[in-house]
Amino acid sequence: MKAKESPWVWVPTLYLFEGLPYAIVNTIALAIFKDMGVDNGTLGPLTTLISLPWLVKPLWSPFMDIFRSKRWWILLTQFTMLATLAVIAFCLPLCSISVLMALFVVVAFASATHDIAADGYYMLALDQRRQSSFVGIRNTFYRGGLVLGQGLLVMLGGILQTRTGDIPKSWGYVLMISAVLLAFISVYHLFILPRPEEDTDKRIEGSSSKVWHEFVEAFRSFFMKKGVWWAIAFLLLFRLPEALSLNLLYPFFKDGTEVGGLGAGTGMYGLVYGTFGVIALLLGGILGGIYASRKGLRASMWPMALALALPCVVYLLMAIFHPTSVWSIGSLIVLDQFGYGFGFTAYTLFMMRFVDGPLKTSHYAICTAFMWLSMKLPALVAGYLQMWLGYVGFFTLVMISCLGTFAAAAIARGKILPKEETGNN
Repeated sequence: MKAKESPWVWVPTLYLFEGLPYAIVNTIALAIFKDMGVDNGTLGPLTTLISLPWLVKPLWSPFMDIFRSKRWWILLTQFTMLATLAVIAFCLPLCSISVLMALFVVVAFASATHDIAADGYYMLALDQRRQSSFVGIRNTFYRGGLVLGQGLLVMLGGILQTRTGDIPKSWGYVLMISAVLLAFISVYHLFILPRPEEDTDKRIEGSSSKVWHEFVEAFRSFFMKKGVWWAIAFLLLFRLPEALSLNLLYPFFKDGTEVGGLGAGTGMYGLVYGTFGVIALLLGGILGGIYASRKGLRASMWPMALALALPCVVYLLMAIFHPTSVWSIGSLIVLDQFGYGFGFTAYTLFMMRFVDGPLKTSHYAICTAFMWLSMKLPALVAGYLQMWLGYVGFFTLVMISCLGTFAAAAIARGKILPKEETGNN
């Protein structure tokens, strides 16, 4: 294999890029709106609204199967995102929340489109064996992009706020730095992304009725797959604890102890997620990929479900005991993030296994729409539940929701995954 075509050359940067804009829309935007005075209850619906493109992206994913190449879509969306983030950075000190929301929707639309292209490109460029081997690397760098956004960049935002006392300007600097980083990766991809034989540069040919037929066929064939409703149940339930808690982690760190929060602030949140958390996440993701490639997905499902769900108890412990030491908080976050990195491997491999076959790009995009629903439907009510129950009651509810993860693992093993599956497949 040529060095340029080695997955090590492009898989890490492609999925780092995929993760960072998602973190910007779903975490940094949340932090910006929180710091601008939006209450916890409103944060969930607001961030759900601006991230809607991840739900509706299957509507245009079939078009991406019949027009141009996945590589072309990757580059187009990457340059679109970095340009829009630069506009937001300049606009932030002057714009209203409604204008900011509109601009973040543009980033979300480009990012959702990029997800479709990148995931399709990954499946076209690698055979199934290498897909399994690199899924840990792929997930690790995707989560690394998330942690870069919700960790290091949020920490930087907190430092700048402390030094400048200007919230909009501080977050503007953070977004401009993000745009510059994405620009470097985009230019790198322009020259380094290989051109797989299957990733042909297509043009739409034939009548509009033919295009419409191919569009409809993508959805029809997905919902005709064997076990599709069991698969959808898995996608909606497996990450339920994370879905409930994710949007409340930054407010939990930010809110004072008098209302049940840690009172640790923006800097502490960024530090523990951007340093301790990212190391644990990287290690968990890599080990998860190795474990699944050797044991097979079916055999890995229960260990990975347990690893993903049970470490959520750390947030309940923090809500009860209110640790203040960076080492105490960091150790708990390490446990949670390592477990998540290890367990999330099962979710990604399940989707790749389920969509294998014709129209896999479109089918994978439909799966990721259900993945979005699995995260955003609970988030719509999570803020209100926390305001009603308090942080201790809320994180107790999160632990109860682990039953959803275990139910999903039982569904996958009993209804979808073949019993004869072995490792290295």
